[in-house]
Amino acid sequence: MELLFAFLVLIAGVLAPTQAGVNASLSSYLKNDFLAAFVSFFVGTSALLIYTQLMRFSWPPLSSLLKIPWWCWLGGLCGAYLVTTTIAAAPRLGATTMFAFFLGGQLLASLVLDHFGLLGFPEHSINIWRVLGIVLLFCGVLLVKKF
Repeated sequence: MELLFAFLVLIAGVLAPTQAGVNASLSSYLKNDFLAAFVSFFVGTSALLIYTQLMRFSWPPLSSLLKIPWWCWLGGLCGAYLVTTTIAAAPRLGATTMFAFFLGGQLLASLVLDHFGLLGFPEHSINIWRVLGIVLLFCGVLLVKKF
């Protein structure tokens, strides 16, 4: 099962720069990064609505929704920032440089989230090997940016 999820995440990784390029192209036609992000989210939301209806998922009762911590609702804002930023950055930085920096930010945040077990992640303490791995990846980011 872990291998399946690793593969699915690999595919998501392939789709990330593809999505950035598609959305940046859409922005060039619409002449607005925010409109392109809106259209992207509208299409994605429509697809998820259709899927949830086909699968007949049911919504939990309102009382359950009201018990969800406030910060759990911020994922959509994170996604909106991520998509809009990649739309703006893709044509300026290129896919490789943009996602090298993107990966660097992800790794730093992941290191902290894992170390403290935040947001439901299991705890994995920071150690020299994890830090060294991230330092080496940042060296890769610098090489990608320079060459």
